[in-house]
Amino acid sequence: MAAGKEIRGKIKSVENTKKITKAMEMVAASKMRKAQERMRSARPYSEKIRAIASNLSQANPEYTHAFMKTSDAKVAGMIVVTTDKGLCGGMNTNVLRAVTSKLRELQSAGVSTEAVAIGNKGLGFLTRVGAKVVSQAVQLGDTPHLEKLIGPVKVLLDAYAEGRLSAVYLSYTKFVNTMRQESVVEQLLPLKAESLKGDGSAPQHAWDYIYEPDAQTVIDDLLVRYVESLVYQAVAENMASEQSARMVAMKAATDNAGNLINELKLVYNKTRQAGITKELSEIVSGAAAATGN
Repeated sequence: MAAGKEIRGKIKSVENTKKITKAMEMVAASKMRKAQERMRSARPYSEKIRAIASNLSQANPEYTHAFMKTSDAKVAGMIVVTTDKGLCGGMNTNVLRAVTSKLRELQSAGVSTEAVAIGNKGLGFLTRVGAKVVSQAVQLGDTPHLEKLIGPVKVLLDAYAEGRLSAVYLSYTKFVNTMRQESVVEQLLPLKAESLKGDGSAPQHAWDYIYEPDAQTVIDDLLVRYVESLVYQAVAENMASEQSARMVAMKAATDNAGNLINELKLVYNKTRQAGITKELSEIVSGAAAATGN
């Protein structure tokens, strides 16, 4: 019954794994609800600052911010938002595949890239492909903190303001619902009037403002906050997507472990039955030989 003992060991091992994946599924479900609430609570601020920036873009002040100007530089920036941990299905693979496609597109156009990695998985990927990583933010935890994101992202924002970058792109996983997340690579800079209008809810009439202390100071601060809010929202969306993907992946792993346990038990029962039948046959044969029949 050595084979039966080995199968029992495998069943015990898979049962322990099933307990772990079930616990991880429940933890991910709890974190997912919190991440969704955090993501939704950040949307009103993002929408409001988008509306104000849209109004300012229609006010046509004499000053034009550097974020709305184009550059002929042959270098582009890429902000890659991924997770710090794995076990979340193909989420990171999908967004990194989209990043790879964008990098190849830029390379074919003769444009080199400088990258900012937010998350361990993206940092590891960019290092493997030989991309130039100018800054990074890892180990963000379950709650995004803007003060941890401003420093790394500001490196690319300052480079663009100085005219050393032609564009800055933001890649992340957008949360659609619990079962669906989309990989997104969108242009962050230069800001365009279409992106500022958002869903078209901004008023269409002309705006005029009285700036205090002056238009340049107000617009500089506002557009920097606007870009930071876009990055924060992307990280919040990515974290909600991470917990949703992990919950689904762990549920699938738990279900697969249950199926494997059932299959192993069936094999164990068949092996045990075959062993019992063999022993009975040996006993009957021995008894028949002893009686001479």
